[in-house]
Amino acid sequence: MSVVALVDDDSIFQFTATRLMESADLCKDILHFENGGEALEYLKLNSQDSEKLPDYLFLDINMPRIDGWMFLEDFENLKNTLVKKFPIYMVSSSIDPRDINRAKTFSEVTDFVIKPVTIEKFTQLLKN
Repeated sequence: MSVVALVDDDSIFQFTATRLMESADLCKDILHFENGGEALEYLKLNSQDSEKLPDYLFLDINMPRIDGWMFLEDFENLKNTLVKKFPIYMVSSSIDPRDINRAKTFSEVTDFVIKPVTIEKFTQLLKN
């Protein structure tokens, strides 16, 4: 069973995503972060512990302090220090082609997922 990290300041998305993944038994643990800074700190602190690193990371674009874009820029320098690689899914309510195309410029971003995320979509992403 996998560990999932949700990096999103939207408490409703955090709650709903957690409930959906738990009800479908898609993961063993869910890490919650309200912004990119909290997530980066956690990843730095646990960079050598594969048990604590996520297997999947869902990243919102618009957040306070450190948003999704700034997270990705900082992650570029951090990723090589991590003992485990994991896919990053950009999650947003934005359907702006500029956001979707910008996400594609980051090799770390596996896919751009538009909110709301259904149980079927979580199942597809986490079972892939």
